Formats: sequence, structure tokens, C-alpha cells
Amino acid sequence: MSLDILAYAAFFLTMALTYAVICLGLNVQWGMTGLFNVGVAAFVAVGAYTSAILTTPDAPDRLGGFGLPIVVGWLGAAVLSGLLSWGVGALTIRLRSDYLAIATFGVAVTMQLAMLNLQPVTGGAFGIGFIPRPFGAWQENAALFSFANFGVMAVVVLCLYLGLEHLAKSPWGRVLRAVREDETAAQALGKRPIRFRLQAFTLGGAIMGLAGACQAHFIGFIAPDNYMPILTFQVWAMLIVGGSGNNKGAIAGAILVWGLWALTAAAVSSFVPPDQQARAAALQIVAIGVGLCLMLLWRPRGLFGEVSPLSRLKSARAIKNKD
Repeated sequence: MSLDILAYAAFFLTMALTYAVICLGLNVQWGMTGLFNVGVAAFVAVGAYTSAILTTPDAPDRLGGFGLPIVVGWLGAAVLSGLLSWGVGALTIRLRSDYLAIATFGVAVTMQLAMLNLQPVTGGAFGIGFIPRPFGAWQENAALFSFANFGVMAVVVLCLYLGLEHLAKSPWGRVLRAVREDETAAQALGKRPIRFRLQAFTLGGAIMGLAGACQAHFIGFIAPDNYMPILTFQVWAMLIVGGSGNNKGAIAGAILVWGLWALTAAAVSSFVPPDQQARAAALQIVAIGVGLCLMLLWRPRGLFGEVSPLSRLKSARAIKNKD
């Protein structure tokens, strides 16, 4: 029994870490650069469908049959999502705040409709099944299969975290924060804000595409209903709860909010009659909304909110004065 619980915990953490990857991508766009992207679901979906098409076996009713390794599918997902992000960003990156949000939301709706109607490519409403899963030969041993998948996602998240931390502390990361805080001042110092904003938007979209590919292969099935606007809401809630501008916060927020989502789902299935569970599923969204409001009242910056350079300077001066 304890082994089954550990296997479920590993599966839960695996899914939570796929959302952590999405949050890391959004943190590059919003936390570091201030780009208000509410089309997260579009870039995740492109990554998922790209990897599924590249790695699934031959299907007579849709594009596919390439049967490539999973790693190739993940790389292809990141590249194609990055290219889509670059294309969208090249057209919309000059927009500000709410206008950029409207534009990216339109991209997400367009992508969802494309997935639903381009049946020869995406399989339409039926989606794509038989997506190869990492360590698929171990599926008969649930514990081993779950732990192996968790290990893969832990390595992916760790590599992304270390890479993004290095970028955040590099001159490139400092320019992004300067653009976020005062674009005019950054431009006066010889930087090109549009160029750096486009780079951040592209990198964030590529990371989201990689996360979509990971989710597709761990679940084994994708459909247009998986990429509704609620996905974007979930990811934004995760980043706000964890702390915008902090990669640790992005990971912690994803695990915490995904845990709340799973807990409310279990509560609905346990305490709500079966004929009412479809309606009661909306309580999951309510729970996340309430949790988000409580977090904003308790810790407005999130669990690991970014500390501004000015605050660090004041703390350093206070310590120096004490000495």
C-alpha cells in the first residue's frame, strides 16, 4: 500500500513539474521582462502536437507516422514553439500591457480552433493517441514507471532552472529587468528594448512548447480540450502564488497550485454525487481563485517574490551601518 502511495506521489510530482516548466517560461516573459502573455495555452499546445506528430506511429487519418525518438520530438516542440513565439512577438511585441494580452489571447483562441478543425493534421476533436511514453516498457510496474518519469522531469526542471538562473544573473538578464522597470532609460543607455523583449518572448515560448511535449508523452493522449483558456489561468495563478520574477517561486507555485487542483478534484469525486460532479468540477477553479486571493493578501509578492535591487542596496547599507 505504501508503495502505491509513493508511486502516486511520483506521478503527481511529475505532472506538477511539467507545469513548473510552463511557469519558468512565463517567468522569462512576465517576471523578467514584463510581457503580459495570456496565450500560454497556444504555445503549450503547439509543443504537444509537434512532438506527438513527430513520434507517433503511422495513422491513416492524420499527419504522423514519423516514429522519431522522444528526445527529437521534445527538441522539435521547443523549436517550433519558439518560432511561433518569434512570429507572434514580431507582430505584437510593440504593444503594451492590456493590448499585448488581447493579442496573445486571440492567438490562443485561434490555435485552439485550428486544433479542433485541422483534422488531417491534429486529429480534430478526437485528438492524438498512442503517444509513446518514456520508459513505456516499464508500465507494468507502476512504481518503477512513475519514479523513472519523475526522474526525467526532475532533470529537465533542474537543467532549466540552472540555465535560467545563469541567464538572469548575466548582462542579458539585467537588461531584461532594466527594460521591464524603465524602457526609456534602458534605451538611453544604448539598449534596444524591442530586440530584448522579442528574445525573451521567444525563449519563454520555446520553454512552454517543451513543457507541452513533456505533458503529452507522460499522459499519452492529447486533444483540443486540454488547451482551453483555463490552462493559462492555472499557470498565471501558479506564478503569482510562487512569486513572479523568481525561478524558485515558479517551481514552488506550480507544485502548490497543482496540489490544490488535485486535492479539490479528489474532494469532488468523493463527496459529490456522480450525476453532479460535472457541475461541481467548477469548484476547482473557485478553490484556486480563493487561494490566489488569500496569497495576495498574505504575501503580495508570492512565496518567493523577487527582491528589488533597491531593497538589496538598502539592506546592505543597513548591515554596513550596524558594523
